[in-house]
This record gives sequence, C-alpha cells and structure tokens, in this order.
Amino acid sequence: MRKNLVVSRKAILEESLNEKRQELMTKIEIGAELQGVVKNITDFGAFVDLGGVDGLIHITDFSWGRINHPSEIVEIGQEITVQVIDFNKETSRISLGLKQLVDNPWETIPEKYKVGDVVKGNIVSIMNYGIFIELEKGIEGLIHISEVSWTKNVQNLQDTFKVGDTLDSKVLFVDSNEQKISLGIKQLSDGWTIITVDKKYSAHFEHTVVVRKGKAEVLSSFVEIEKRLKKY
Repeated sequence: MRKNLVVSRKAILEESLNEKRQELMTKIEIGAELQGVVKNITDFGAFVDLGGVDGLIHITDFSWGRINHPSEIVEIGQEITVQVIDFNKETSRISLGLKQLVDNPWETIPEKYKVGDVVKGNIVSIMNYGIFIELEKGIEGLIHISEVSWTKNVQNLQDTFKVGDTLDSKVLFVDSNEQKISLGIKQLSDGWTIITVDKKYSAHFEHTVVVRKGKAEVLSSFVEIEKRLKKY
C-alpha cells in the first residue's frame, strides 16, 4: 500500500520568514543602518523589505527638503540603505529614514542666517496665510501675509506671486530647534519707514484719510505710528 506525504512549500517559506523576522527583531536598534529593497510606494511613504520584515519610510523622512511624492527619491526594486528611527518588537513595526543618513542642515542655520540679513530664495508653496521660500536645499522660510506690504491689504497672494518666482526678503526671526525662519518683504521697502512717517507727519498732526480697513486695524496702525515716533 502506497502512502503519500503532503508537503507545503508555502508553510516552509513562512516558517523561514518567521525565523528571519525574529532574528532581525532581536538585533534591531534605533540608529542602526540596514540594507533593504523598496517593496511598495504610496502617497504617504515607501515600504522597504529588510529581509523578512517590512519597514516604512514616511514621506517626511526622505529628505530635509520638501518633496511631493516618495517616487521622486526611490523606485520599486531599488536597493537602499536606511536608518532605523523607531520600532515596536511586539507589532514588528519599523520606522525608517533616509534623511537621517545625512547632516541636518538646520544645525548650521544660526551661523548662516541672522536677523536683519537680506536673503534670496525661490517660492515653493503659496498658502492663504503666507509664502514659503526655499533658501537652500532643505531650508525654507515663511513670509507671512502680514509681512508682504506696509500699505496694501493683501487678500490673495496668488494674484501677485507664483511658485518658482525668486524673491528677496529680510530675516525677521530664526529658531533652528523648531526649524522656523520668518521672513518679510515689506521691510525692504522705504514706503513705510520711520523716517518717511516722521517727515510727513509731526506729533498731533491732522490729516484727512480714507478708511480701507476695519476699525480695529486702523486703530492698530495709528498706535504703531505713535510707538515708532516716540523712539525718535
């Protein structure tokens, strides 16, 4: 009587993968550099096969600079070196990073950009509250809508600016820890300087004006004028 032996290749492969997964999870540690192959790319990141275990590179961990999609950096099947930035042994979830393999450009920002400096950069994004300027790869500054003009009540920035434009601006605030640089355009203009106001309007002046803003904004503007005149 012939006896048949049933063998599952799938079960053997799964067992082998489990062994590799367990071995990797016992050795893994934050900061470790691993080799892997890009397995899948999504809008929010890319999954990397580390040899039995998949890790995720979130879109924010590809580059210190701005990217719109992970496919700008990697492609499926590509062999890459990644760094472990977080992991959970119980769930086998591993967070990976690419930008962590190179120096953080924000660490040298306090030496390169100081308050009052005039800088040049390209517009990379326009929001309803301001304009983001790329000063160098990985470094962006924000020109808040309130820092665009002394006199004009700017409503829609896209009417005047477009992505790709090159702009000069003045550094107003720098915080390398929070990775923030505040910039201003109106500070480059002489249209609303202390000297101009001082020459045109003396203390207790009377002048006919047209109200173009709300009551609170007009009051704020005159309070600011008074503060500035008191300094001189």
